[in-house]
Parts: sequence; C-alpha cells; structure tokens
Amino acid sequence: MTLLPFSDMIEQNATLLENLFSAPVCNGWTNNTEGALYHLGNAFLFLGYMGGSGAYGCLFIFGFLTPSFLCLILWSWMTICGPDAVTWNLLLLLACLMQICHLLYRLHKEGLPSEELTDLYQAVYLPLGVPVQVFKEISGAFENKVLEMKAGETYAVEGKTPIDRLSFLLSGRINVSLEGQFLHYIHRHQFLDSPEWESLRPNEDGKFQVTLTAEEDCRYVSWRRRRLFSLLSKDRYVCRLFAVMLGYDIAEKLYNLNNKLYIKSGVLLDIRLPSLYHVLAPSSQSGEGEAPDGTERPPHREPDNPTGRTWPSDPELPSGGDAGSRGTARFQRSRAPLAPTDTPKL
Repeated sequence: MTLLPFSDMIEQNATLLENLFSAPVCNGWTNNTEGALYHLGNAFLFLGYMGGSGAYGCLFIFGFLTPSFLCLILWSWMTICGPDAVTWNLLLLLACLMQICHLLYRLHKEGLPSEELTDLYQAVYLPLGVPVQVFKEISGAFENKVLEMKAGETYAVEGKTPIDRLSFLLSGRINVSLEGQFLHYIHRHQFLDSPEWESLRPNEDGKFQVTLTAEEDCRYVSWRRRRLFSLLSKDRYVCRLFAVMLGYDIAEKLYNLNNKLYIKSGVLLDIRLPSLYHVLAPSSQSGEGEAPDGTERPPHREPDNPTGRTWPSDPELPSGGDAGSRGTARFQRSRAPLAPTDTPKL
C-alpha cells in the first residue's frame, strides 16, 4: 500500500471540497422529459406528504408513498436502467409496506368488535374523554354482547324481578309504569335501572318497584351486578365515570317525573320548592283537618310562611270522613296529587 505525501492529500481534499460546494455550471437544459412514470410517482409523493398525524394520518401517508415508490422503481428499471436507483426505491417500497401492515394491526387491536359498540363509544364515552382501552374494559365486563328485546316484552316486573344487573339502552324506547300507571319513558343512551342500582349496596339484594316494558324493538347492553362491582372496585377511574353517568341519568328521570306534576293553573311545579313536601307526604297530614268531635279545623299555617296564605282544597286529596279509610288507601297507592295553586315565595 502506497502512502501519499501530505501535500498531495491536502490538494485532493481541497478538490473534493470545491466539487461539493461549487456545483458545475449547466451548459444547457435538456428538452427531454423523464416520462409519465416519473411524474406520476412524484405526484403520489406530493399527495402522501399532505397527510396528518395519528394512526389514520400515517396510514394516509404510507398509502400514497407505496404507489409512488412503485412508479419510481419502474421508471428506474425501464427508463434510466440504473440498478442503484432500483435498489433504493425497492427498499423504500418495502419499508412503506411494513409500516402499513403495522398500522393495520394496531387499528385492528385497538378497534371495537362491533359497529354498535363503536357508535356507543363515539356518542357517550368519547365526549367524556374516555380512552378506547378503558372502554374496552367496560365493554369486556358485559362480554361485548348486545342483547335484544322485542316490542311488548318485559324487562322487569315490580315486586318480582330481582335487581341483579345494570343495563344501558342503545336503541328503542322503554315504558316505565307503577301498578299500571305510566310514569315516564326511557330513551336511547339511558340506563334502564339506575335508581334500583343506586338504591342497594353491593351486599344487599332487592326487587324492582316498577315495571319496564319495551314499546319498540330495543337493543341494550347489560352488566352483571357482581362483575361490574368487581370492575368498579379495581379501577377508580371507571368507578368515578359510572358515578357521574348514573347521577346524571337519575337526575334526568327525576325531572321527567317533575314534568308530570302540574298545578291547576298550568304552571310547572319545581321539585326544589318546599311546598312539594305537602304534596308528597299527605299521609302524615290527612288527619289534621278534622277535630275529634267531627268539626273541621281551620287550615294549618306553617310558621315559616311569610305570606300567611293557606293551601286551597284539592279534589285529589282525601278529606274528612266522606273518603274514609278506602279513600286514604287509594290515595297512598295512586299517583301523587296535583300541586297547590299558591306556592310561598322563597
């Protein structure tokens, strides 16, 4: 091996630097084009780099880069006949195909098993910021099964069906009734039995106090009581999530019942008013309007009533001896009476 003198090495390095930083001057531009394959490949390359971020954005990018490098391979093989260009474009094509396979595997692994569960996640859980992995744990608690209930079928019967599950309605409408009297509807994306669920502790058992009947063909998901309690005890985030969802659902049901309580003048009664106590607890006051000798007592006035007004009589309320014990029992088992006409100012 022959060693070059130091002066010759310096001259060669200087020549290399001049070639790198001093590009040769083009004597003239060619009028020939590179062909359709070259321009088509660069067009795909241009479109591919317009993709966004995330898994779907990367899938968009590599989806356009793959045909781009394929066109450049054909151009290198058929037009310029350059093995080095063919090799590099082939390696880039293989890298894009591997990335696409990896992205498809990720999307399949992180995806949901059915379209109904996907719609449920996007409509209910995604606005709450719930990650997909957490939702998959929640859906795994009901084994990713969507149940069906035909119109006219009964989900629960008052006094008979045990409270051993929690269900969420995906589609359809449920009629809630008590002793044949309609109370309210349960619509899609609402819990079927949230009040019953919250009324019991994990170690308690109970039965439904209302009847739930499907008015339309319904589809719902249902968690078994023990399995859901096991999930809630392990994951505090899921426990807080269900607490928020159940609380909101129960509040919606209460306000649906509130819409049924109207006073005689047509004004909607607010369940937060203290006057509602006199309407919903009449059994303790039913005997206060009559004296032991049979004469009628004057209306009772609350000490905290600033207006000093008294409640007018209501035909729904049991009064005196004309209604009797039968009327009192009917009133206690029937619907709540109409609200008083006058309500005290708060």
